[in-house]
Amino acid sequence: MLVLWPPGSRRDWRVNVAAGRIRRVDALRGFAVCGIMLVNAWQQRVRHGPTSLDWAMVNLFQSRFYPMFAFLFGLSFALFLRSARLRTRRPRVVMLRRLVVLAALGAAHILIDPGEVLLPYALLGVVVLLPASLLPRGAVLLAGCGVLVAAVLDPHPYVLITALFLLGLAAAPEAEARRGAGRLGGADGLGGGPFLGVVCAAAALLAAGLTWLWNHAPPGGGVYQAAALCGAVAYATAFLLLAGHTAVFEALGRMTLTNYVTGTTVIVVAMPLLEADGTGAAVVVLAVVTVAAQAVFCRWWLARHRHGPLEWIWRTLTWWGEPATGQTVIRDPRSAVPDPRRPRPGDQPLDRA
Repeated sequence: MLVLWPPGSRRDWRVNVAAGRIRRVDALRGFAVCGIMLVNAWQQRVRHGPTSLDWAMVNLFQSRFYPMFAFLFGLSFALFLRSARLRTRRPRVVMLRRLVVLAALGAAHILIDPGEVLLPYALLGVVVLLPASLLPRGAVLLAGCGVLVAAVLDPHPYVLITALFLLGLAAAPEAEARRGAGRLGGADGLGGGPFLGVVCAAAALLAAGLTWLWNHAPPGGGVYQAAALCGAVAYATAFLLLAGHTAVFEALGRMTLTNYVTGTTVIVVAMPLLEADGTGAAVVVLAVVTVAAQAVFCRWWLARHRHGPLEWIWRTLTWWGEPATGQTVIRDPRSAVPDPRRPRPGDQPLDRA
């Protein structure tokens, strides 16, 4: 397998895609999970009147995190499909089974959270991503850009999610790390260096301007949707630029399914507290405590197992067999996952998504 930098280099941990999981993808997914937990808790709060928290949530956080998650869902779809080709002659059949299992988990999760997204994501994966995976990358990118324009004008979130699914699918790195290193998207599809800095600055300025416009002269034409999307891009690129030690976020990102389901369960259990609090402080406390507990649990769990609890069930049903769960490689002490610079033994399947 190819690597971008020599073994032992401090530069390779961020962008190496050759030997298993892509750590920046895991870390960014974990960052998105933190924001989604905060927004979901706030959305369940009973309003006793406008507060400063409500202003901050609407203008700074709401609709800024699920776009990251949707983009990464599409990117991870492509990575899993590529990895599945190494194990089976019918990778799309395996992917279809993976989406069916996700839909079943989502259908069960509806009993806890009627507004859950696992089932819609799975259905969109079947309807949108599976057919799109048969198209050339350029066609997928063009379709994603077209749907993105429509999403800015249409307030329905699943239009934007569809667009970001397609863009994530198109952004997936090439099969060999070196082939993707020269593209603007970088070796892992998330960009790097000056490109990220330019995108971050432009997105932040646009987000600030559009948010101001929406607050002071609320027009139609998708101003809020555009502001939220620009905010999501600004947050994501700033995170990739500034995050130096991402082991905590990697762990959260490796166990996204487990964390999402447990997070919504915590919110349901804590509903009496959220309903009684008129200041909104309970929302922040609940989100911070929950994410902190999840981070500790994820680090502890992944030091002993290769997959989170629900991720293990998902993967087992996807492959009609029980995958290995023990850590069998030397770990990078900065990461909660196996060191991607070291190859796995031959009996350990690649797991890129």
